Amino acid sequence: MALKAVHVSDIPALDTVPKSPCFSNGVELKVPKFIVIGHRGHGMNALQSIDRRMRTIKENSIMSFNDAANFPIDFIEFDVQVTNDDCPVIFHDDFILSQQNGVVFEKRITELSLSEFLSYGPQREVGKDGKVLLRKTKDRKIVQWEVEQDDPLCTLEEAFLNVESSLGFNIELKFDDHIVYDQDYLAHVLKAILKVVFDHAKDRTIIFSTFQPDAASLVKKLQSTYPVFFLTNGGCEIFEDERRNSLEEALKVCLENGLQGIVSEIKGVFRNPGVVTKIKESEISLLTYGSLKYVLSCHMQCFK
Repeated sequence: MALKAVHVSDIPALDTVPKSPCFSNGVELKVPKFIVIGHRGHGMNALQSIDRRMRTIKENSIMSFNDAANFPIDFIEFDVQVTNDDCPVIFHDDFILSQQNGVVFEKRITELSLSEFLSYGPQREVGKDGKVLLRKTKDRKIVQWEVEQDDPLCTLEEAFLNVESSLGFNIELKFDDHIVYDQDYLAHVLKAILKVVFDHAKDRTIIFSTFQPDAASLVKKLQSTYPVFFLTNGGCEIFEDERRNSLEEALKVCLENGLQGIVSEIKGVFRNPGVVTKIKESEISLLTYGSLKYVLSCHMQCFK
């Protein structure tokens, strides 16, 4: 599964791919072709792995990012959270699960110290065993986190230092869907992430994205170097925060905060294709994600 992105105003027809799309609203990102973004590196990109317990490579890991570099992609996407001692780490879920003496327990990533976070799963130190790493499936089952190729958990800094420098980073600023965050907390977390980015990005292309509308607004205010995109399910899932429940609301968030674009679940676009015209007229970039998009892409290849 991958993201393909292009500014909607640069597409005169659905069967035409522009040669040089760019992100607008003051932050230009010139690219030579259609943008392809590996979702969580390589780990989530194989269609056959979406519903499998065993993935080829652990997602959101240095190994998965560098393996993705072997494919013709421009960016990798990954999720960043900040530990309680202010270290940005890469992990998708809000909670990390393990097991001790037959008892399963879970801890929130943001309540762990860096050393606690890194103590889960395979360890870099030879001969040292980490805590058993479990994961929760979509149907809420707890299973072993089994992969054909495993890799230790990592920090954002390690990603900058060890991932192929030609790959751009789509950094998803990860927050819990069910927590109302105050501005001070958001600012503290975002500043910790931005420090690592500014210290280590060098010439690497960066995009920020987040489902958290206040975080999107704030990271745009805290820096003007990198584009900020607002993530949305496009109404496919309903949240208490109305700003998250439609493409129209996502467009409002972008316009009110000077964001460069929207990243929508492809089903949200299919549910409301008319809003694409409004996005185009507003000169906002549109990216899409979702397994349905991958399936459609496979069907299109079959018919060529």
